[in-house]
Amino acid sequence: MSSRTPVTGEDVLEAVALTAVALREGDARAWDDQAGPMEMSCWDALEHLHNALFSYALRLAPPIPWMPGRPTIVWDRPGELPLPIAYDRSEGPEAGVEVLTMMGGLVAATVDARAPAERSWHVWGVADPEGFAAMGVVETLVHAFDLTQGLGVAFEAPEDLAAKGLARLFPEAPLDTDPWRTLLWATGRGELEGFERRGPDWAWHSAPLD
Repeated sequence: MSSRTPVTGEDVLEAVALTAVALREGDARAWDDQAGPMEMSCWDALEHLHNALFSYALRLAPPIPWMPGRPTIVWDRPGELPLPIAYDRSEGPEAGVEVLTMMGGLVAATVDARAPAERSWHVWGVADPEGFAAMGVVETLVHAFDLTQGLGVAFEAPEDLAAKGLARLFPEAPLDTDPWRTLLWATGRGELEGFERRGPDWAWHSAPLD
């Protein structure tokens, strides 16, 4: 029997709320700067986060779980980024933050509405609702790190929230280290004493643990 605390939609909402607060502290003039280790501007990085969250809700929401090849939303269009969700940048960063809260709400509502036995596809393994909740948490927190690096804003995730996402998606990670630093290490964003730094080919464990 696992002693870890399951990840829920409430955790997704917390991650998104924390990120929104941090992004609102950034200088509006810095949004053209690179988002930490991501090879894109902060504008583009936030749009990437929107679409990642949207994809998690999209995969789990249908009565029939989404699988590769199903004719749903077109992600790849010639000459365009594979991002169906875009925000009006002329309205400033707040527009992007507002869309972030929308996408977080979609993920939270979807994962909490589905039965634990439900499954849907992810490139790193067929996942359950808790898995998609954890993806929402981790995706949001690590990109909050990227974005706040670009914006020059301090950001550190709460230990308990980082620990939940880490335990669900990175069961191989050490348990006796700082959860936030360990999550950054697990996603190739930092060093962890005693462990080799991870490269860009890192992956998480989507499949159910229990």
